[in-house]
Amino acid sequence: MPGVEGRIALVTGAGRGIGRHTAEILMARGAEVIGVSRSEDELSRLGCPYIAKDLGSADGCSDVIKEAEKRFGRIDILVCNHGIGSAHESVIWEQSSEDWRQTMRVNLDSPFYLSRMVLKGMKERGFGRLVYTSSTAGLIPEYAGSAYNTSKHGLIGLMRSVSVDAGEYGITANAVLPGWVKTEMAEVSAATEAKEQGLTTDEVWVERAALYRAGRVLTPEEVAEVIAFLSSEEASGVSGEAIRVALGGAI
Repeated sequence: MPGVEGRIALVTGAGRGIGRHTAEILMARGAEVIGVSRSEDELSRLGCPYIAKDLGSADGCSDVIKEAEKRFGRIDILVCNHGIGSAHESVIWEQSSEDWRQTMRVNLDSPFYLSRMVLKGMKERGFGRLVYTSSTAGLIPEYAGSAYNTSKHGLIGLMRSVSVDAGEYGITANAVLPGWVKTEMAEVSAATEAKEQGLTTDEVWVERAALYRAGRVLTPEEVAEVIAFLSSEEASGVSGEAIRVALGGAI
């Protein structure tokens, strides 16, 4: 099976969590992976070439794409996995404008910039895979998370626009929508929720697990496996899809 062997994959948010596991799976299956994150310390332990950069601006995104293409010649697969969670947010009437703008810059603007820049080369070569990590909050909004919810809804819209615009050139675009995953980002929100409700973080995770018939939350590997498939040649028939990875739960 061709899979991802020999492909050049740029994975953002690769320092930990879903992004790290995605990078590891793609590497194990023969792809040349470039990891991107703000933390050079985390990336240095990944075992692949990396670019330590903040993607919160158009210039930062441009720098990453230019460096990756300079070093590797092309980008075949773009996994937009970086993002800001909602732990710092408030109900919308108390939401700060700066929190809103920062979430949009990172969660929605930067995937647009990255996509726009990689698509030109993908179009010329007649092949491309773009996979975006959205959230079940892109379908059913979380309480007190207006910026996060909106950005994840918007990311699905961006993905579908890419799918429509670029589909005739052998390019697919899809999004994964994870439910609760035991990642470092989710641990931060669990700690915030625990403090607000007078619970322990373990009790918060028990409540989250109860949302799913399986009685547990997701692992990062489970989400990464779906991303890896959508990055492969075998996924050529799947595009424009927002795929829930949520253990069959209601959220």
